[in-house]
Amino acid sequence: MKTALENHQRAEAGGAEAAPAVALEEVSFTYRSADRPALAGVRFSQRAGEMVGVMGAAGTGKSSLARCLNAIIPGFEHGRFEGLVRIHGRAVNGSRVCEMAPAVGMVFQDFEAQLFSTNVAHEVAFAMEQVGLAPHEIRARLGPALAAVGLAGFEDRDPTSLSGGEKQRLAIASVLAVQPSVIVLDEPTTDLDPEGRAEVFELIRKLRDRGLSLLIIEHETEEMRECDRIVVIRDGRIVAEGPPERILSDTRLLNESGIRPPGLNLVLDALGIEGYAANVDEAEALLRRALRVPARFEPEPDFAPLSPAQPQPAATQDTPLVEIDNLTHVYGGTVRALDSVSLRIDPGEFVAIIGQNGSGKTTLAKQIVGLLQPTAGRVMLAGRDRSTLGAAEAAAMVGYVFQNPDHQIFAGTVAQEVAFGPRNFGLPPDEIERRCDRVLKAVGLDAMRDKDPFLLGRGERQRLAVASVLVLQPRLLILDEPTTGLDYPQQRRIMDLIGELNRAGTAIVIITHTPWLVAEYARRAVLMRKGQKLFDGAVRDLFRHEELLATAAFRLPEVTALSRHFGMVALNAHELAQALRGAL
Repeated sequence: MKTALENHQRAEAGGAEAAPAVALEEVSFTYRSADRPALAGVRFSQRAGEMVGVMGAAGTGKSSLARCLNAIIPGFEHGRFEGLVRIHGRAVNGSRVCEMAPAVGMVFQDFEAQLFSTNVAHEVAFAMEQVGLAPHEIRARLGPALAAVGLAGFEDRDPTSLSGGEKQRLAIASVLAVQPSVIVLDEPTTDLDPEGRAEVFELIRKLRDRGLSLLIIEHETEEMRECDRIVVIRDGRIVAEGPPERILSDTRLLNESGIRPPGLNLVLDALGIEGYAANVDEAEALLRRALRVPARFEPEPDFAPLSPAQPQPAATQDTPLVEIDNLTHVYGGTVRALDSVSLRIDPGEFVAIIGQNGSGKTTLAKQIVGLLQPTAGRVMLAGRDRSTLGAAEAAAMVGYVFQNPDHQIFAGTVAQEVAFGPRNFGLPPDEIERRCDRVLKAVGLDAMRDKDPFLLGRGERQRLAVASVLVLQPRLLILDEPTTGLDYPQQRRIMDLIGELNRAGTAIVIITHTPWLVAEYARRAVLMRKGQKLFDGAVRDLFRHEELLATAAFRLPEVTALSRHFGMVALNAHELAQALRGAL
C-alpha cells in the first residue's frame, strides 16, 4: 500500500509537471448565519514539501481556509461554498472528511479536545482504525509515529498525565501515523509555555525535513521565520505573500493586518534602519554597522551596565492586600503543587506570575481566591484569614478571571452575565444597573448588552469575563492567561484595559507565558518552578538573570535579549531605540 507521502514524492520525481500539494482556485465560503464571506475568491497553491505560514487577525478566514483542505468545509460547516480545492491534483469537492484524512492531517487549535483515549497507544491507533488500516499495519506504524514526536516509551501513559507540550506532540503523532502528505497545524502552541512551544516547533522543523507539506496558522511572528513562505489574510482574501524576510519586515502591512511585528524589526524601524533581522545576532550586527556603535557602549544612566542583582522585595505597606505565609498545597496526597510559598501583594501593584506549565501558578491564584484550601500555611486578605471570609466579602476583595472565559460564562445575555454577581449578593437594583452600565462601557461591550455571550468573538468573551468580575469592584483582579487564543489587536485591547484598571487603583496579577506582556505591562514578576518561588522583584531585575530564567524555561523577549548585547536591560523596542539614539 502506497502512502500519501510516497505518492507525492513519486509525483515530485516526475519533474516540473508535478501537481501542487495544495491548490485553491477562486474559493469562497459564507457560513450559513454570516452576513459576509469568510473566504472571498481565494487563489492559493503550495508546493510539495513547502512550509507555509498563514497569518492574520482573528476572523479573517485563516481557519476557514485550512478546513477547506480536508472537506470539513463544506462537509461539516454548512454554508455557501464556491470554487475548487485540489490536493496533489485530486479535486476535494464532494469528498467526505474520512476520505481526505489519509491525505490531509489536521491538528486543531484546541489540541486537547482531540485527545480522549485511556492511553497514548490507543490514542495514536484510533485515527488509523478510522481510515481502515489492518491491525498489523497499525502496530507497525505506532512505534515510528511516537518516536517521530519524541514519545517513544509513553505507550501506556494516560494522556491527561502529560505536559502541555507532550499532549500537543501526541496530537501530532495521531495525525502522523495515518501518513498524510499535508499536515495543517492551527495555532499549535496557543496554551503552551516557552519550553512546550520550543518542543513543538522543533518537531515541526523535523517534519519539514522529512518532506511533508506543512501549513501553519500562527499569531506569533517570531515562530514563523523558518517558513518558506508567509501568507497574510485580511477579510477573507490573501493580501500579501512572500518569504519571511519580506513579509515580517513590512511593519505597516503587519499592523494593518492585525499582526504583531517582530520586536527586532520594530527597533530597526524606530531607528530608520532598513533590513531584516532573523535573530538577535543579526539585529546587533545591523545596529552596530548602521549606527557605528562602539565596542564599548555607554548606555544612558537609567540603563546601568549588567551586574549581579538580588531579587527586590515587594514595596511595604502597613496592611498588605494579600499575605501568603508558608503556603503548601498537595493534590491527591502525593503531588506537591505548592511548597512553602510566601508572598505579599500590596494595593495598586501589577504583578506577573510566570513559570512553565505545572510550576504552581494557577494553584497559587486559586488559593488566593479561595477555590482551593491550603494543605499547610495560610492566606490573608487585607489582614483577615481567607478561610474566615464569606463569599461576598471575598468577592469584594479579589476577583478571578479564568484562562478560558467559557468556563465562567453561562447567562443568556451579556447584561445578565454581568448582573449575576451583584444580584446574587443582594445589591439593590439601581446599584446593579449603575455598576453594569459602568463596566460594560469600560470593556467596550455597552452596545452588545442584549447579545448571547456565546455568539461573541473570543476577545469579546474575554472582556465579558473581566466585566463580570469587575462589576463586584474587587481590590485585586487575578487573570489567568488573559491573552490566550487572542490575536494581536485583541491582546492589546485586553491588556490596555487591564492597565487602565491598574492606574485607577485596582491591583493586578496576571499569569502568563508571553514574555513581551510581562516586559511591557507588569512592574513586578514572581518566577515559579516546581511549586517554589525562585524570584520576586522588579521585572527589569529579573531579566538580568538569564541563567535563572533558563532553569524555569522562560525566554527573554527578543528586544530585551538584544539590549543585553549593549549593556542594558530594555523592556520594549521604543526604550531600546531611545537609549541607543541618546548614547550616540
